[in-house]
Order: sequence, then C-alpha cells, then structure tokens
Amino acid sequence: MPIPLEDKFNDIVGKAMRGLKLSDSQVAEKSGADAAAINALREGEWNEASARQVAPVLHLGADALAASGNESWAPQPVAIDGLAQFNTPYEDMTVNSYLVWDPKTGEAIAFDTGADCSGMLELIAQKKLSVKYVLLTHTHGDHIFDLDRLKEKTGAPAFVGEREPIEGAESFAAGRTWTIGSLKIESRLTWGHSKGGITFVVTGLAQPVAVVGDAVFAGSMGGGGVSYADALATNKKEIISLADNTIIAPGHGPLTTVGEEKKHNPFFS
Repeated sequence: MPIPLEDKFNDIVGKAMRGLKLSDSQVAEKSGADAAAINALREGEWNEASARQVAPVLHLGADALAASGNESWAPQPVAIDGLAQFNTPYEDMTVNSYLVWDPKTGEAIAFDTGADCSGMLELIAQKKLSVKYVLLTHTHGDHIFDLDRLKEKTGAPAFVGEREPIEGAESFAAGRTWTIGSLKIESRLTWGHSKGGITFVVTGLAQPVAVVGDAVFAGSMGGGGVSYADALATNKKEIISLADNTIIAPGHGPLTTVGEEKKHNPFFS
C-alpha cells in the first residue's frame, strides 16, 4: 500500500501562518478573505476560493495548494536499485528510514532508524549487505529511536550533524562526504525544522538521492519549529536546487522528486 502524503491542506496553511506569525485576522486583512473562512481552512474545512485568496499572502503556490485540498495530486512511484525505504509506526504517526547500497559491492549506509529497524536488518541479511555507516538527518526521537540496536547489529558507527550532538554518534560539520563502493554521499545543512538538520545527497545510483529528514515532504515541508525562514531558505538552496530527477527521500510520507516538488509543493511552486 502506498504511503499517504504526510500533510493535508490545513497542515500547509497552518505551518505557513505560524511561520509567518500571522493570525486569522491579519491574513484576512491582507487577502480580503473572511477571517472565519481562514479559521475553517486551518481546521480542515476545504474551500478552494478561500485557499486561493490566502495563498499569495502566505507565499504559497495557489494551484499546488488547491491540488492538496482537492486531493488531486500524489507523486509518481519511485524505485531504483540500491535504495530501500522503511516505514514504521511511532505513536500516532509513521516515520521513514532508508538503506542505500552499491549493488556491485554490497556496501551500504543506513539513514536514520525509524521506530523499529527490524525491516532494515532483514533486508541487510537477505541481500548480504555490509553497513559501513549510520547517518542521522536529525535527532528527533522518531528518527533515532532504534539507534543502539542498529549500531549493535551492524557494527557500524553513527554520525550526526555538529549542531545536534548526541551520545553514541560522532559529530561532523556539514560538507563532510563519505564513499562506499562507487557511491558518494555529501552532507548539506538544512536546518529550521530542527537546529541542525542534515540532508545527505547520494550520487552513483541510477538517479541522485537526497535523504532529507523532515526538511521537505512530498507536497509540503517540516514545520519551522526553530526558524521557518531558515527552513524555507535552506530547503530551496540545498534541496530544491538539485537536478529535477533527484529522488527526495523524506522522513515522513512517500518518495518524491525535486521536479515534482517544484511543480506541486505549495512552498516551492
């Protein structure tokens, strides 16, 4: 069963309003929409006309926001050799982790752990992969919940961005690279959702892959809990600037591509 989109239209509107520090009345004044209609949007009552009115004020793509509200878009399925996605339940949501490997050498890198790394360990055993590193996008609990077990079972060291140091992982500065077989992994700072979020860009497979944590979701983005402005800026600079065929592997929701997000993500369209 396909993984559903992480955010609905009301999540998108709410994130933009919180990030811009705008109230219903302020958006109403700037857009001409009724404040009650704006509140209804935030509460999940879809009204396309109201959404299109407020989109420019919130710096959101109106057509993409309408597609979200009308549930008329989802990213095309993505699958390449050397990339596996694991989706595990955590409290009232699900969270993704990833395994990337060189199909020729069997050398692999794990990205985050999700709530349960059992599926990842099963695939490692099935394909007889050798995990060299565990790379963490950020340190929110759902992404590192099974870190101790993953390290123990694979014997691989873990690495985390220097802005979010944790016990059991070596800190590094964004810009560091790793190599496994014919694959190169570059780290980029994409903070704002968390204080030290890292995107890992993998080259050497059939398509580039960007493991982005909670920076970008298919059709949305992570909340700018630390800095909405910096989340937007670093997402655009470090992720949306990548080649259109780059696969985006998000921390929640389905796989997507940079090209799809340029057209269909209200934050970037």
